[in-house]
Amino acid sequence: MTLERLEQARFFQRRTFLRCGGVSALGVGLPWGLSRPTVSAADGGGRAKAVIMLYMIGGPPQHETFDMKPSAGSNIRGEFKPISTTVPGFQVCEYLPRLAAAAKTYAVIRSVHHDQTFHAAGVHYNLTGWQHAPRAGQPFLSRRDAPSVGAVLEQLEGRGVGLPRSIQLPVYITQDGPGTEWAGQHAGFLGAAYDPLIMDYKGQLPGTLPADFVPGKQNGGTRLAGRTELLAALDRNPLVNKEREARQQAHFQREALGVLGAAPKWQAFCIDEEPVATRERYGDSHFGRSCLVARRLVQTGVRMVTVAWPILPETPHFDTHAGNFPTMKKNLPVMDRAVTGLLKDLQEKGLLDETLVVCTGEFGRTPVINPNGGRDHWGPVYSTLLAGAGINGGQVYGSSDKQGGQPKAHPVHVSDFVATIYHALGYDRNTRVVDYQGRPHYIVKGHPVLPLFG
Repeated sequence: MTLERLEQARFFQRRTFLRCGGVSALGVGLPWGLSRPTVSAADGGGRAKAVIMLYMIGGPPQHETFDMKPSAGSNIRGEFKPISTTVPGFQVCEYLPRLAAAAKTYAVIRSVHHDQTFHAAGVHYNLTGWQHAPRAGQPFLSRRDAPSVGAVLEQLEGRGVGLPRSIQLPVYITQDGPGTEWAGQHAGFLGAAYDPLIMDYKGQLPGTLPADFVPGKQNGGTRLAGRTELLAALDRNPLVNKEREARQQAHFQREALGVLGAAPKWQAFCIDEEPVATRERYGDSHFGRSCLVARRLVQTGVRMVTVAWPILPETPHFDTHAGNFPTMKKNLPVMDRAVTGLLKDLQEKGLLDETLVVCTGEFGRTPVINPNGGRDHWGPVYSTLLAGAGINGGQVYGSSDKQGGQPKAHPVHVSDFVATIYHALGYDRNTRVVDYQGRPHYIVKGHPVLPLFG
């Protein structure tokens, strides 16, 4: 067995044992007394009490979303038409009418770029700001990689009360199922203690607690309480709790039992109490329901929520090597409704000023449509959306060339994009974390895109 597969096996053994994803350990603040620089409020930073990252698995085409090229040849511009937004001179795809109407709420960067072509490499870049550790082929989850933004927050800020700092739902970011989860979704070299909680619904409908988080009838009530007391007694035994790994496993068990105990904050995953009008605003899709859960989670104090696009027959992935336009006709209306529902809901509840909403994928798509009617992987330029937490809505930053294939003005490397997220959270590129071997690492090497902020 290769080192990479051994790492994966260990990771999934722990996940299977817990039956509730990568439950984070108790954060104890930044180790070894390292400083935590914060950014200047004068630059618009530090306003985000939470981040909601909407992750579009596969890489949405810039030409069919926020950077249409109506003057280009038909082999580039494609089948869809642009529509005007409420911002003069800014157009989006005709299948995004709600986002067109809400354009003053968000900003778009049309010039994000990197040099990776594998899905997992792009995922890692967008979730961490760093290139994955060198290895051949598609990089899957590895402890050699840099940590996700949520994992960094777990170490810098410590464990939240009742819920982890960082949560992902409704699925792992992958295209091929268990064992091929793409790099960048956990704490990497920080160690498993700082892994975000990943709520893998395994095809179940989001908006409730997954079955793995609900105790069976035979394990509820006094039996569950008894097991909790026994675990606490074992934890106090110095012979049992001597080794670091044993202590860590005991904490994972305690957290899992806390979830099964149905503490009130965990009810944030359940949307039944929301008004029907609110649920309809997001749509009854897996993605829409997950976006509503994300809003509920940030209300309880969760610092980072990642909503991964669920790959289903009604919402295929965005990896459109063939049939790009039929797929976009399915996906874009779902995306349009859910994203605008989230933005409007946050705004009406007074949460948008302190919540950064980000929408991205791992890369864009090729300018030229291939013979199968699809667009292939394209890291040289793609578009992202940002809103809230000091972002000036109604603006387009950067541009691509006439074909939508290369940055033209104000190129933004993906590490700058991630640095912008950290900036909103109050951290700069001099902030450091410590890996499980005690070595310090800077959280990001990019520079935030300050013109986005008011």
